[in-house]
Amino acid sequence: MTKASDLFVAALEAEGVEYVFGIPGEENLDLLESLRTSSIRLVLTRHEQAAGFMAATYGRLTGKAGVCLSTLGPGATNLVTAAAYAQLGAMPMLMITGQKPIKISKQASFQIVDVVDAMRPLTKYTRQIVSADSIPARVREAFRRAEEERPGAVHLELPQDVAGELTDARPIPAAFSRRPVAEDKAIERAAQAIAQARHPLLMIGAGANRKTTAKTLHAFVAKLGIPYFSTQMGKGVLDEEGPLWLGNAALSDRDFVHRAIDAADCIVNIGHDVIEKPPFFMREGRRTVIHVNYDAAEVDPVYFPQIEVVGDIAHSVWRLGEVLQPQPHWDFAFFGRVREALLAQLRERCDDDRFPLAPQRLVADVRAAMAPHDVVCLDNGLYKLWFARSYRCREPNTLLLDNALATMGAGLPSAIAARIVCPERKVLAVCGDGGFMMNSQELETAVRLGLDLTVLVLRDDAYGMIKWKQAHERYPSFGMDLGNPDFVAYARSYGARGHRPASSDAFLPLLRQALAAPGVDLIEVPIDYADDDRILNQDIPRLAAALR
Repeated sequence: MTKASDLFVAALEAEGVEYVFGIPGEENLDLLESLRTSSIRLVLTRHEQAAGFMAATYGRLTGKAGVCLSTLGPGATNLVTAAAYAQLGAMPMLMITGQKPIKISKQASFQIVDVVDAMRPLTKYTRQIVSADSIPARVREAFRRAEEERPGAVHLELPQDVAGELTDARPIPAAFSRRPVAEDKAIERAAQAIAQARHPLLMIGAGANRKTTAKTLHAFVAKLGIPYFSTQMGKGVLDEEGPLWLGNAALSDRDFVHRAIDAADCIVNIGHDVIEKPPFFMREGRRTVIHVNYDAAEVDPVYFPQIEVVGDIAHSVWRLGEVLQPQPHWDFAFFGRVREALLAQLRERCDDDRFPLAPQRLVADVRAAMAPHDVVCLDNGLYKLWFARSYRCREPNTLLLDNALATMGAGLPSAIAARIVCPERKVLAVCGDGGFMMNSQELETAVRLGLDLTVLVLRDDAYGMIKWKQAHERYPSFGMDLGNPDFVAYARSYGARGHRPASSDAFLPLLRQALAAPGVDLIEVPIDYADDDRILNQDIPRLAAALR
């Protein structure tokens, strides 16, 4: 006979789990002891939300469900934001929460909330385990749901008394399975529409951010020469230094890339998900839109594709590449002018010597310091728009940003997970002062784990994104300014190194020094968003509109 908590951990090991991120509680003690004697490493965090962000990022980078752990009640509710982060961002993640005994309990309703029901709208699957014998099936089903397309969050609640039961059940091995492929008629219809178009254009979305899809897309573009752009979460699937790259749909409208979108008569959406902000608005009869994804399109007022190719994306792209040939009537001349104008605008202010730092200079210096395979993890703030537009990725998943839930507080935990998953790469967290302070305590986690990690804190002493929106709407400044600690001293208090450049020219050498050094480094950089409203809402739209 096997103790239920030992069986639960054995089932995790059978799924290939390497790490569990989280904070145990009284109701997890059996499970904690079973973890102690297992091959799985417990990564103890300072907040459950951060543990969830780490698990979700692990899933995003590996394709395998990251696992996080909390106790009941407040520990479990602290995972709610991370559940939404993983669910909306299509990151496979399993949350394990404890619970009071469900058969006989002497503590009435103390700390008890219905976590299973609370998680229902935020997950693909949520269950309370009511007997030790059901553990193998529940764990296997949770991982299957988390990892199958579209990936997302799942949740299992393990009550204290169930964890201590004895059982003779054994883990259930994963079944061999393959994703369905698109039928021939869909491939033929899509290929015919692309071939007949005069100005076809590729849009690369979050669903394409998989290794095999990136490989087949590279071959597809190399053969056909069709220009492409990406959504924010599709960055890096195709090389953004490539001659056919037309930019990123970071702004909602009126950017250079939107001129290309407006000129296209056939847009092929590879892996687009309506959870991301729409990069264009469909109007009936204006163009043909082809949806290539694992699932059928979710019809939305701004997205209702005329042709759907539903099945494994990599296989669909490969099939389309096999049947299509470059067409002599394809005309990409205007797309070329869009690219030239975009690149000229992206070069502006890259050497701006103002201090506090201009966002353009910041992005250019970060790009200069990072190798193509290194990883930048963004929190959420105004700087995210600049990185999405200007940080040109060479490889998939080298700029981790969230354009689904778009939550603050994820940048540092995400970077910790990225460093654990990618120990051979440099990892940089880029956080605004507002987002950083939401989970800044995880600096201690990074130091305790002995990670080599650099954290860039952009200081404007305000919630800058909303302050920018407030100014754009012509409201008076109100409710956005805040105070901050001395971030250099703050980092040192955790055992990290703290730095503060004295000029714009001092930033890049300091960043390179921090990235090269072992241990945890924090760099506080003042940033100047004063010109952002004019540049993003006036200058760029004016330059884009002038293209002919």
